[in-house]
Amino acid sequence: MLTAFARAFKTPDLRKKLLFTLGIIVVYRVGTHIPIPGVDYSNVQTCMDQASGTQGLFGLVNMFSGGALLQITIFALGIMPYITASIILQLLTVVIPRLEALKKEGSAGTAKITQYTRYLTVALAILQGTGLVATARSGALFSTCSVGNQIVPDQSIFVTVTMVITMTAGTAMVMWLGELITDRGIGNGMSILMFISIAATFPSALWAIKTQGTLADGWIEFGTVILVGLVMVGLVVFVEQAQRRIPVQYAKRMIGRRSYGGTSTYIPLKVNQAGIIPVIFASSLLYIPALIAQFSSGTSSWKTWIETNLTKGDHPIYISVYFLLIVFFAFFYVAISFNPEEVADNMKKYGGFIPGIRAGRPTAEYLGYVLNRITWPGSLYLGLIALVPTMALVGFGANQNFPFGGTSILIIVGVGLETVKQIESQLQQRNYEGFLR
Repeated sequence: MLTAFARAFKTPDLRKKLLFTLGIIVVYRVGTHIPIPGVDYSNVQTCMDQASGTQGLFGLVNMFSGGALLQITIFALGIMPYITASIILQLLTVVIPRLEALKKEGSAGTAKITQYTRYLTVALAILQGTGLVATARSGALFSTCSVGNQIVPDQSIFVTVTMVITMTAGTAMVMWLGELITDRGIGNGMSILMFISIAATFPSALWAIKTQGTLADGWIEFGTVILVGLVMVGLVVFVEQAQRRIPVQYAKRMIGRRSYGGTSTYIPLKVNQAGIIPVIFASSLLYIPALIAQFSSGTSSWKTWIETNLTKGDHPIYISVYFLLIVFFAFFYVAISFNPEEVADNMKKYGGFIPGIRAGRPTAEYLGYVLNRITWPGSLYLGLIALVPTMALVGFGANQNFPFGGTSILIIVGVGLETVKQIESQLQQRNYEGFLR
């Protein structure tokens, strides 16, 4: 990997792309430290020091924003509205025929869906920004802070609207920066910004474990966490690269005096076909009852039960529900993202077949059978990766959104692998040795 980056910096056009990407990253990180108007920044810092990383309810969104959410900066919402909008549009593509038709139109249809995603991102940013401002005004953002209700001193309508507009504009700018990286930089822009947001919390989280440790002044805990993290990264890389290759043979066709086809290829079905989406779905769904309980008044029995069982990452009920939701959403997302019947019809149209399997419906049934078989280990892997590091690191004083935790480690490894693959593919295009060597 380091060799690929070194060779890329020696190539002029790739060096420009890498430097452009680094410049956008700097702009993004600067924006995560600029507070929005109407916020008392000193009170925010006081509450951040008192919280000490225990904001479990908003921890996931804060991780995706690079720590900007709890500091209420212009990029407080980060990339989450765009991620949510993309997932919603992807799900609606299966349900709404118009969107499905646009998806099949090629680049023109994809551009139209991207435009819808941008509109939905802005709408979600307004909604989430309003919720964040209301939470900060009520003091619920830092419920244990002594000055939590003084974060927004002026609670007039004008100041509230200004804060929401500022955060919405910040989200639109983050979306624009991500698209700039995709067009003129290296890798997928949104994924790169998500990677940077998570990696930005990495040093402080590691150092917090060292300072809170008691064995050899914290160095034993620090070294153990590093070792566990390296093992988990190796495991994730191994499983993310694993795939079931289904062989496909294309029959020869004579058109005039030329023969076409007769080639053999394969359909790569990844063990983790769903990626990180089931973990994000499960985390978001588990935050809904906790959010409702936090904003409800009184001390009812259902509120007490939710606060006791569904807000702590190390509680057995929370762990069980989280694991089952991840397994369910893994099967759900694979079912809507991979259509065996459509793949079988395309193979039949171009004269392709799986050796030993008849074309058409038997091929679709075989693909569905194989997909279900490999989704089981993939979903169990996602659940274990999401929970095992969390439970292990809780003993060292880390919160459930620590960078070596389940959600973050999947994103870091996945984005890193894809970015390195893109760099290597572009290097191969620029270092073709020709026929003579």
